[in-house]
Amino acid sequence: MRAILSVSNKAGVTDFARGLRSLDVELYSTGGTKKAISEAGIKVASISELTGFPEILDGRVKTLHPSVHGGILARRDVPEHMAAIEEAGIATIDLVVVNLYPFVETVTKSGVTLEDAIENIDIGGPTMIRSAAKNYESVAVIVDPRDYERVLEQLKSGSFGVKERLELALKAFQHTASYDTAIAQYLCEETFPEHMTIALEKAYGLRYGENPRQSACFYAMQDVKTTDKGLSAMVHLNGPEISYNNLLDFDSALNTLAAFSRPTVAVLKHTNPCGLASRDSLAEAYVLALSGDPVAAFGGVVACNRPIDMATAEEINKMHFDAVIAPDFAEDALVLLSQKKSLRMAKVPFPTAEDDRLEFRHVRGGLLAQTRDFVAEDELTPKQVSAKAATPTELEDMLFAWRAVKAIKSNAIAIVKDSVLLGMGAGQPSRVESVALALKKAGDQVAGAVMASDAFFPFADGPQLALDAGVAAFIEPGGSVRDNEVIEAVDAKGAAMVFTGMRHFRH
Repeated sequence: MRAILSVSNKAGVTDFARGLRSLDVELYSTGGTKKAISEAGIKVASISELTGFPEILDGRVKTLHPSVHGGILARRDVPEHMAAIEEAGIATIDLVVVNLYPFVETVTKSGVTLEDAIENIDIGGPTMIRSAAKNYESVAVIVDPRDYERVLEQLKSGSFGVKERLELALKAFQHTASYDTAIAQYLCEETFPEHMTIALEKAYGLRYGENPRQSACFYAMQDVKTTDKGLSAMVHLNGPEISYNNLLDFDSALNTLAAFSRPTVAVLKHTNPCGLASRDSLAEAYVLALSGDPVAAFGGVVACNRPIDMATAEEINKMHFDAVIAPDFAEDALVLLSQKKSLRMAKVPFPTAEDDRLEFRHVRGGLLAQTRDFVAEDELTPKQVSAKAATPTELEDMLFAWRAVKAIKSNAIAIVKDSVLLGMGAGQPSRVESVALALKKAGDQVAGAVMASDAFFPFADGPQLALDAGVAAFIEPGGSVRDNEVIEAVDAKGAAMVFTGMRHFRH
């Protein structure tokens, strides 16, 4: 039995090579892999001894040779194949152990050049992997060091058969597919290229999906153009396992809080922020966020864009939540909150700004892809359309409300006062119904508050409800054929209105 070992990730390779030699497997290797195996006192020959040809072009060509690929690809059950390699003096190769140049690790480093990236595109490795995987009935291919021990045990016990080789081949093809995807991602400059592949790696299984009868797991997406790993970098600190619905809420929390630079707390329920507040004190922001809808908040998710300190933890500890996430937790805060065994807690790196990665949504037969929504600079200086100008305080609240309403599902309405979300309406088929819901939630605090609408008011009925309740200022995109009727209703009450010129619809 003969094996070729050529790995970039050398974890465990010497122990594996030692195990193979104990089974009288002939070993052939390249460059750094051969050096590591030899220095461990294990007998290994150079690939050049197999091919009769030296490595050339600074190592770019070493395994691209008939003596390698003929020995891998020859079908043992085809006499003509066996006769051909015998005539050519080629020996069969039975095991290929290869993992590839660290392309992803290289291109995600700061300051990497295109030349660095190109030099880390592996050619010989993927070719050997694909050759061995294609001929899996006779040849085993290993791309993952975690498989070394299992394969050795199966070889020793004689249980290493076609089924096991097929499993390894499938993993190998996926390995090269992900590798090629990373290269294409790095080199591509188009937002929506003609062809696109997406590389996913199973992070962990989930108990179930949105409902108990649905199976589910979490896949981490490979993206070589960003260092923001999002939920794939999450660290679970306490409580039951993270659920499918938790992850949806966590994602919504990240998207919500990315728009806020001050210490901000969001309370999420069914992916909508039902509470949101900004203050210099995180504990105060939490208390005010909770006040927005303490009934809906029960059993929800608390998200903070700053590390949770003891003062904030003490306030959170007074309420029942399903989960709490933050960039970090002070040690005493973690100890306190961990006393609740049913409370899920997780460290999640929060984005410092809204990124430009594509968003995907599965539909039957394909994927919808779009760039992420964000609040542009010109929206932060909206156009006054009412007779009365907004006060500086009202304008500050309107901009807070504008960032908040972007995170709420349409038809979305947000009522804000003093950088606190007092009430919101979401997901209603009629915008006026969302206004009524938001007013109901805000209650008697609505007087002097501001209102944001994610899309234009199609009629004056929604603003009129809000005006009658005491709303003092409005921010919306504008663009309705009835904009004048809406503005007239606002002017009649002596309120203020600004248009941003951009909607933030979240379907």
